[in-house]
Order: sequence, then C-alpha cells, then structure tokens
Amino acid sequence: MKAVTWHGKRDVRVEEVPDPVIKEPNDAVIRVTTTAICGSDLHLYEVLGPFMGAGDILGHEPMGVVEEVGPEVTHIRPGDRVVIPFNISCGHCHMCGMRLFAQCETTQVREHGTGAALFGYTKLYGRVPGGQAEYLRVPQAQFGPIKVPEGPPDERFVYLSDVLPTSWQAVDYADVPDGGSVTVFGLGPIGQMCSRIARHLGYRVIAVDGVQERLAMARRHGIEVLDAAVTGDVPEAVRELTGGRGTDSVIDAVGMEAHGSPVGKLAHTVTGMLPDAVAAPLMTHAGVDRLAALNQAIDTVRRGGTISISGVYGGAADPMPMLKLFDKGVTLRMGQAHVKRWIDELMPLVTDDSDPLGVMDLATHRLPLEQAPRGYEIFQKKRDGAVKVLLTP
Repeated sequence: MKAVTWHGKRDVRVEEVPDPVIKEPNDAVIRVTTTAICGSDLHLYEVLGPFMGAGDILGHEPMGVVEEVGPEVTHIRPGDRVVIPFNISCGHCHMCGMRLFAQCETTQVREHGTGAALFGYTKLYGRVPGGQAEYLRVPQAQFGPIKVPEGPPDERFVYLSDVLPTSWQAVDYADVPDGGSVTVFGLGPIGQMCSRIARHLGYRVIAVDGVQERLAMARRHGIEVLDAAVTGDVPEAVRELTGGRGTDSVIDAVGMEAHGSPVGKLAHTVTGMLPDAVAAPLMTHAGVDRLAALNQAIDTVRRGGTISISGVYGGAADPMPMLKLFDKGVTLRMGQAHVKRWIDELMPLVTDDSDPLGVMDLATHRLPLEQAPRGYEIFQKKRDGAVKVLLTP
C-alpha cells in the first residue's frame, strides 16, 4: 500500500509499504477513505525528529471502512464506516474507567513515561504506524473505533478523530461561566473549532491570530477577532474590550508553533541541527518551546480565571511566570483529548444537517495522498490560505 513516511526535517514521502494485517485478537484493519494533516504532524515535520525513525508512517486523523476484525472485536464488522480516535485506549483499565482515555494504562508508553499510545507519532508515544495511508491496523479495536452513519460525506465525521474532541475538551477545561467570555489564541483548525464551540455554547469569544485567511474564516462564523499582526498589545486590547478585566477564560490553541519568541525559535533551529543523540535529551530537559502565546494567555485572563491549553508543547518549557500565575490566582488545565469522552456531545452536532459547528467549512485543501508532501509544506508555511488539509488515499 501507499503511505506517508517520515525521512527527516521537512522530508515526508509517499512510499510503498507492507499492507497491515491482524496481529492481535482485538485488532481491526480499515481501508482509509479520508485522513488529515494535523498541526501536531508539523511538530514531527519541523522539530521532533530526534524521536522519529526513517520510514515511520505518519497521521492520526483517519476514517474509513472496516476490512477485517479480530475475534475479540464485536461492536464493528467488515463494511462498517468508522472514525479512529488519535489515541489508542482499551476502555476497561483504571484510567479508562475514569474516562481519562488519553492516559490508558493498557497502552501507556512506560519506557518513556508517557500516556496512551498515539497513531503516527514518535517513539515517545509508541511509534504506532499512522493513518496517512491506504490501510490502517487499529489496535484495541474492541473499544476505539467510532461507528458513523452511511450517507453524509467523510468531511462531516473525520474531525471526530481529533479536531472536534480536542476543541470540545479545551472549551470544557476552560470552565467559562454561564454567559462568560473566552479568548482563543490561534485560529488553526483547533482554534477555529474552539471558537465555534464556545460561541455555540453561548459564550462571548474573542479570537486572536495574525493570518488573514484564518481571521476571515472565523469572521464567517460570527467570531469576534483581533488581528495580532496589527494589534500591538493583545492582552491590553482584550482588557479594553472587557471592562479592563480580561476574559473569564483563555484557550491556548497555539502551543510550540507560536511566533514572537526569538529564543524559542533559536532553540527549535538548534535542536533541529543537532545529532539525534544530543537533541533528544536537550528537548526532554531544556527549554525549547516558544511561550509567546502562553505568556499572552496569562496576561489576558482575568484574575481568578482559567487557562486551557490544547496547543502541544514539544519539550521542557522555558521558565514560566509563576509569580504572575500565583498572584492572579489562575487555574491551568491541559492534556491530550480523551476522544471518546466527548463523542456523545459531538455526534448530534455533526449529524445535524444544519451543521451548527460548520464542519463543512474547515478544510481548505483536499488532496490525493500522493500530494501529501505539498500538503505538509503549505500547511507548515501557511501558504495558499491553508487552514486544514485533507488527504484522500
């Protein structure tokens, strides 16, 4: 089969690889019909090479049709249409019993002290072959796959793999009071959906980005925006819009891709140039992240408010302003999305023909799998109006 494979910094290729097969009685194999490029994939493309291996298959946002199941898989069968959550969880361990599926004790990567294994990610999360491919082996298929109805286009459902649950959790974790306000930093796919979900739930949303196409998309969905490219002091601008206090909550949907941190940018560049044996411990133990968005979030949130972090940070963070966090009494919540925890809330919204979250207005590019390298390039460089790239095997 064809799959998107990693070969180095900014070097992804579409290659022939062996077809996946059932290895365990709770496996399934699906034929992928739509898969997506995630902002987290850009971390592999740009920064996290020390934890990758040449030929690793990328991708963690797939959906498709079940081809084969192992004998312990009973809730899906060949021919079913399914979405695959990006994290691999068993559904029956202690953590899964607490609905903390991203911390599944069955698939935790204990060798590296990390949570549940992820599709198509680094060895820190299990190095499980990913879904930017024609076929995908799905471990723990007795629990993970989400059945979706026949009929509507893939675009209606594919975001249940990551984007929608991650965004819903980010808004939930933001703990916005009834009728309250939230600032969303970053209008990539997650920030777009965080903004729409928060507005759908009745909150005032102020979204911040500096890319015109992203701002325009948010405006189409009735989101109040601030253009970071022309707004000198974003936290002060938010305070001016909120009676001098700041918003009740802030969502950081940017993470380590944040601009405006020259030291962080240098750290990214330097670690990308070092041999893996040197770069890996540096990323694990030293400050290599750009904290511009997080620092702005801390300045923006009102006293006693909550910051929800959905943007992924790639290594140890630079020193955080703990005095300011303590003085303002800020609550921080963060973590990988517990995908299946949020499906019951999301499924009625994505099956609603009125499309209340605008899932049909998120993808800006739909490319054949063979053009994945171009998709990565335009997404990473924010070219050609790229907000979300879908791939069709």
